[in-house]
Amino acid sequence: MNATKTAPVAPDFDEIAEWIEAFDQLVKQEGSSQGTLLLDALTRRARESGVDVPVKLNTPYRNTIPVEDEVPYPGNREVERRVKSLIRWNAMAMVHRQNKEDAGIGGHISTYSSLAALLEVGFNHFFHASYGDQPGDFVYFQGHASPGVYARAFLEGRLTEDHLRNFRHELREAPGLSSYPHPWLMPEFWSFPTVSMGLGPLNAIYQARFMRYLENRSLIAKTPRKVWAFVGDGETDEPESMGSLTLASREKLDNLVFVVNCNLQRLDGPVRGNGKIINELEAAFSGAGWNVIKVIWSSDWDPLLAQDTSGLLQQRMEECVDGEYQSFKAKGGTNVREAFFGKYPETLALVEHPRRSRDTALVRPRHATPHTRKRSLATSRSRRSASVLIFPFLKRPRKKGCPTVRRMTVPKSATCTSEGSNWAATCPHALSLKVSSRRLRSSFSRNLSPVPRAAPSPQPWVLSACCAI
Repeated sequence: MNATKTAPVAPDFDEIAEWIEAFDQLVKQEGSSQGTLLLDALTRRARESGVDVPVKLNTPYRNTIPVEDEVPYPGNREVERRVKSLIRWNAMAMVHRQNKEDAGIGGHISTYSSLAALLEVGFNHFFHASYGDQPGDFVYFQGHASPGVYARAFLEGRLTEDHLRNFRHELREAPGLSSYPHPWLMPEFWSFPTVSMGLGPLNAIYQARFMRYLENRSLIAKTPRKVWAFVGDGETDEPESMGSLTLASREKLDNLVFVVNCNLQRLDGPVRGNGKIINELEAAFSGAGWNVIKVIWSSDWDPLLAQDTSGLLQQRMEECVDGEYQSFKAKGGTNVREAFFGKYPETLALVEHPRRSRDTALVRPRHATPHTRKRSLATSRSRRSASVLIFPFLKRPRKKGCPTVRRMTVPKSATCTSEGSNWAATCPHALSLKVSSRRLRSSFSRNLSPVPRAAPSPQPWVLSACCAI
C-alpha cells in the first residue's frame, strides 16, 4: 500500500548497443554454446530479481541450421531429382487417368506433389530397412500422399500396371490400390492406417513409446531404429495430432521424428491465411519439449540474408503472413520483387541485379538433408527428446493438359545382387533390398534421360525396369 511507483526510465539505446556488441564478441570468441549458457544465467538472475522476462517460443522466421553448420549432401542431387520427377509424374498420371474413367473419384494429388522431395530424401538417406537381425524403421505416411508411394513402388517393380489401373478400386477382382494406407485392405503393402486425419501422429507417438518400453525391459533388443511420422499442416488441427505431444518429451522419445509438410493449403482453403502456421507449430512443439528444426528458405536466399545489414529483409519475412506467401508463389518472380522486396528501398536494392530479380521467385524450402542431417544427430544426442522437422513446401497451381507417356530405361545390369549395401525401404514394413549401390547409381546416371515422346498410349505413366525385384 505504501510502495512508491517508480517513474518509467527512457531506454538508453547506446547502452543497449554496447551490451549487444559485448554479446556478439563473446559468441565470436567462445562459440554459440557459451552464448546460450550466458543467456540462461541472465534469465535465471532476472527472474530471481523480479524482472518480468517474456516467454518467447518462436525463433526468427528463417532456417534453424545456419549455413556454416550445413554438411555436404551425401547423394547425387541431379539423379535423385530426376527420379523424384518421374515418380511425381506417375502419381499424377495414375490419378488423372482414374478420374477420367470415374468422374469425381479424387486422389489428393497436390498433397504428394508438395511432399515428394521430403519422401525421396527419406527413402534415399534416412529410412532403414530390416536387414539381418536389425529391425527396420517404422514410417507413418501422410495418408493423402499415398499416390506417390504407389508410384514409387510401381517404378521399382513392386506394383503392376493392373494395380495402377485400379487405383481406389481395391475390392475389384483385379488387383487394385486402396485410397489411403490401409493394412486390412493391402496387408502386404501397408502396416499402419493414417486416415482419418490425426491417427498417424497419435499412433506414431505410442509406437515409439512402447518400443522404448520393451527395450528398457529387455523384451526386445535396443536398436537405433526410428519411428517417422509425416504430417500435414492442416492435419495438425485434428485433436489427435497434437493431443499427446507432452508424452513424447516426458518419456524422452528420441526415437521419434515428426516431419510436418506445411504446404499452407487444406481442402477448404488456406491453413492460416492471416497467420503463420510454421510459427504456431514451432511454439506448440517447443512448449511441449520437442526439438524443433525449421527449413524455410532455399540456398538462393543465403546471399541475400548475408547482405541484409539493415535487418529489413528479416523483418519483411516476419511481416508477411501465409496468405501473402501463397500469393507470391502463384504470381512468380516479378510479383515477388515488387510486392515482397519493394516495400523497403533497402530490400529492393538486394535484387536490383536483373538476373537475381528474375530468379528470385520465392523458392521457399531448400533440399532437406543438408539442413537436417547434422542437426538431427546433434539434437538427439544433446537432448533426449522427440524431434519435429517443419518444411513449407507450397502447393503449386494446377496446370491443364493430359499426361503423356515418358519412359525410362535401365540396362539389365541393374539387377539385384547378393552383395552391396541395403537400399532404401519403400513401405512401412521396410522391405529389404540388397543391391549393388554403386552399380545402381551408375546405371541411373547413364539412363535417366527419357526416350522421345511416343504416340498417345492408354498407360500414361513412366514404364521402367528399374531393378529386378
